[in-house]
Amino acid sequence: MRSITKAIATVAIAASTFGLAACGGSSSSSGPVEGSWDDVVAAANKEGSVMLYSSQKPANLEALKAAFNAKYPDIAMDFVRGTDAEINPRIETENKTGKGIADVHMLTDAGWIQNAADSGAYSADLVGPALDAPAYEPDKSVINDRFFLTSAAVFALGWNTSAVPGGLNTPQDILNPAYKGKIGIVNPTGIASYVDLYRYYAKTYGEDYWERLAALEPRVYPSALGVAQALTSGEVVVSPSVQPLVTEVEAGAPVNWKLPPNPWGTPWYSQVVGVAPHPNAAQVLADFMVTTEGQTALNPGYAAALPDIPGAVARAQEIASPDVAELTPEKVEQYSEEWQKLFQS
Repeated sequence: MRSITKAIATVAIAASTFGLAACGGSSSSSGPVEGSWDDVVAAANKEGSVMLYSSQKPANLEALKAAFNAKYPDIAMDFVRGTDAEINPRIETENKTGKGIADVHMLTDAGWIQNAADSGAYSADLVGPALDAPAYEPDKSVINDRFFLTSAAVFALGWNTSAVPGGLNTPQDILNPAYKGKIGIVNPTGIASYVDLYRYYAKTYGEDYWERLAALEPRVYPSALGVAQALTSGEVVVSPSVQPLVTEVEAGAPVNWKLPPNPWGTPWYSQVVGVAPHPNAAQVLADFMVTTEGQTALNPGYAAALPDIPGAVARAQEIASPDVAELTPEKVEQYSEEWQKLFQS
């Protein structure tokens, strides 16, 4: 094999508190039990809980939690949701102190993933059978037996159907004075995947695209989730870059979405954390995430790592990872500063 909103912060803090109580600040684990997969599952049932850190939207994570708990009723799953810029340092701290809270970690930061996969410093070897399934294409989907492809974000145009009944076709459609003050965008500060998104849009849709959009005084949100919520409420009416609003449309929200020509995307990879307090349950969750049940729960509105997943908008293996050489911490910081001057000065 190979700054969040106050509401999201409250969820993350509550989940983190749960994790601390559940594992008691456990020290470094020794890895899954030796033996068959059935032995691993039996040990996971005895551990009784598992914690996921992820930057995916809460609705999808809740669906994953429900599906996992139905499949494994003796293992209580919970999650902490936040951006990579918030979660990755927590993983680093837990690893450094040897006191794990997370069992599985899901992220999009390509540089962090590659460095961690090369070093092996943060991960345990993967053992789940679903990770070897031919339909999962393990040769394309697993890095160094440490990180496994889980999903991919593909960003779309989004709009509020009450305010924009005719919809949108291209990112340039948003460069309309009628939308001044009513455009929602994500803040890329410190987040490598969002920096890559901004650069891609400039390269693909016009080098002056963001300068022209900045003149329309967009509203800035900490994540695509915040943009989606603002579109639903009518606080903004259009966005050039939001995750496909599949769950929102199904729920009857007054929104719609469309993939633009040459859409941008970025893969989510996950790891079983080396200091996981529940090492066997971590392996069981990792395996479940790439089964048909796990992918169906996790990927409405995303690209899935298995074919024919209901609600998925693409195949994750077809979404290229960003160029890590262009997303070093120094370059991410430099672009973040340039973005702040353009949008927040």
